[in-house]
Amino acid sequence: MARPARPSPATAPGGSSPGLRPGGPPSRCGDTGAPRPDAAAVLDEAVRALAPEDGANRLVRRIAAGQEPRSVFATFALEQHQVIAADRISFQHLARRADGDPPVADFFDLLAQGETRALARLAGLADACGLTDREIAEYWPRPGCQAFPSYAARLALAAEPADAAIALTANFASWGGYCATVRTALREHYDFPEAAHGFFGLFADPAPELADAARAAVQQSIDTGQARPAAAYRHGQLLQAYEVMFWDSLGE
Repeated sequence: MARPARPSPATAPGGSSPGLRPGGPPSRCGDTGAPRPDAAAVLDEAVRALAPEDGANRLVRRIAAGQEPRSVFATFALEQHQVIAADRISFQHLARRADGDPPVADFFDLLAQGETRALARLAGLADACGLTDREIAEYWPRPGCQAFPSYAARLALAAEPADAAIALTANFASWGGYCATVRTALREHYDFPEAAHGFFGLFADPAPELADAARAAVQQSIDTGQARPAAAYRHGQLLQAYEVMFWDSLGE
């Protein structure tokens, strides 16, 4: 879940339904007889169609209002240590599986590198919460918080890498919006040092390099006929549900 910051063309989650657009996406980009779509349009439509409904993330709404105790951020940091480790392995595996398609492999390499940066930024939040190395190492995670990385691992093993790229890009828009909200709340309602904000700031701002890599990966897959938006949307719908499950489980 500690994904690189949201791609710049992606819109933050709004009132769109998390379900598929009317009629559903084409089964495969570049189907015979249909005009070949543009990668940017495919990604923007996935972000729109898979955006969670307003208010779906109840915990972030409470954090935004300053209604959650500071302890929720300690749990967040503990869970993210395990999420980051799992997601980095998943992204590395997807990069290896896409080795024959350099733009796709490059996208997942960027994601894996982003996990390393995320872990470094997470230290500021963990320190502000008073967590020790032993507490982090011995922590037993909550199942609901680990559903997202578990499904990401499934995608790494079995999904078409291009489809995973589309699904993950849609999720990054939601994740980035949530992180932006939490960063603002930390400044307005919670007495944490600036270093504790760094993890959320990493994801709150647009990431042009990642956006370019996502478009290049998807365009390569469109041009080779590998992208299957229908499958990507199914993956994305589950990722968005597991994203909300992560935050809901934090609040239990």
